[in-house]
Amino acid sequence: MEITEQIGRLKQQRGALILAHYYVPEEIQQIADFVGDSYFLSKKAMEAPQKTIVFCGVQFMGESAKLMSPDKTILLPDAAADCPMAHMATPQEVARVRAEHPDAAVVCYINSTAELKSCCDVCVTSSNAVKIVRALPQNEIFFIPDSNLAHYIAQQVPEKTFVFGTGYCHVHHSITEQMVRQARREHPQALFVAHPECRGDVLALADAVGSTSEIIDFATQNPAQEFIVGTEMGVLYELQKRNPDKRFYPVHAHQVCPNMKRNSLEKVRDALENMQPAVELPGQWSRRALAPLEQMHTLAEAAR
Repeated sequence: MEITEQIGRLKQQRGALILAHYYVPEEIQQIADFVGDSYFLSKKAMEAPQKTIVFCGVQFMGESAKLMSPDKTILLPDAAADCPMAHMATPQEVARVRAEHPDAAVVCYINSTAELKSCCDVCVTSSNAVKIVRALPQNEIFFIPDSNLAHYIAQQVPEKTFVFGTGYCHVHHSITEQMVRQARREHPQALFVAHPECRGDVLALADAVGSTSEIIDFATQNPAQEFIVGTEMGVLYELQKRNPDKRFYPVHAHQVCPNMKRNSLEKVRDALENMQPAVELPGQWSRRALAPLEQMHTLAEAAR
């Protein structure tokens, strides 16, 4: 029996739903019930009737899904698949900044640990961050952990004052202005689309800036036939699937998140077979970690 058939059989036996982020290997995207960004997938996990969710991504995604669906079993195919940026801010740092800036709102990117979320006022995604920050009553914002995204938001919301964290996504931060200019020389007809986790000088060269989903939508709706893509290379599968007649190029050949690539069909099968590894969150702060996610949803709905 082929491994995809084994997964299909186990999924049926367990009554499970398989979710995959755009950055995991394409063979997993092919067998997933839903493919998307982290918040979209967490919402799908919450809305789904299934009580067992296989979340093919990294730790913070599984944690967010568990926070939003505490009664469900959230399986991570590889428990070691982590996001370095999610750990680039600490509760101690939040406490220090709160003491120095008592009127500031602590805004936490969803790409963060559940422990860090528990110290913050509101979460944001890359697609709703500008809208959420603009809607906050506070005029001072401490944004963690991604510094590049924070600086991008600060440009879009100049009426507010920002205190910046120092974190970054190593995949997006590795893209440089020089690389983009070289890619443009190699593909002069291509538009350049970039994720706001990229450096500011890179974003200044972009024809469009947006979250992973927004990049996909822009490339799909735009009549251009060629695109240089400034985000993790796993998204090229979805871009090509939706746009078979268009051409997509990474800025450079190493836009790869090794943690996302730890997911594999074999690990998906084993997770379903063993019902492990399952996400477990300490009860003392899991409720506090859910509150900023709920606040994000409330503010996003009010700002529509």
